Amino acid sequence: MSAQSSSLSPFRRRAPRSAAAVRGVGLIEVLVAVLVLAIGLLGVAAMQATALRNSQSSLERSQGVMHVYTILDAMRANPNAARAGAYNMAMTCAVPGAGNLVANDKRAWIDTLQQNLGTTACGQVACVGALCTISVRWDDSRGTSGSSTQTFSTTTRI
Repeated sequence: MSAQSSSLSPFRRRAPRSAAAVRGVGLIEVLVAVLVLAIGLLGVAAMQATALRNSQSSLERSQGVMHVYTILDAMRANPNAARAGAYNMAMTCAVPGAGNLVANDKRAWIDTLQQNLGTTACGQVACVGALCTISVRWDDSRGTSGSSTQTFSTTTRI
């Protein structure tokens, strides 16, 4: 084997020609590491924002369910009026006026609904005999479900 063929071996490492040829390599490695870290932190921040949006949407859904059962409890406390259709009202966002027990229940329900779910929250009660359907609609534009309007409905027998 000649001396020239051993110097061309692919496994042999060549020493750098000068110190100036490798100057700044450590700085580039640090910059690449900082870039990778920054991209990772941006990903964590995006996941946190998504989790916050989903939590808000989940809270609003839970409150919508709670409000449906609130008016149902008021109707169960006054079953004769509920079965007679006194609680019936079309989907409305306007707070009804005060008056008798039924009017006060509906007023308190819509008022509380809008306090918890926003001023665009609306409610509907539709009873046919003892079978009642209660619906709550609100704006969920901060949620991630794709639709900005959410509706929750429950049908029960009074």
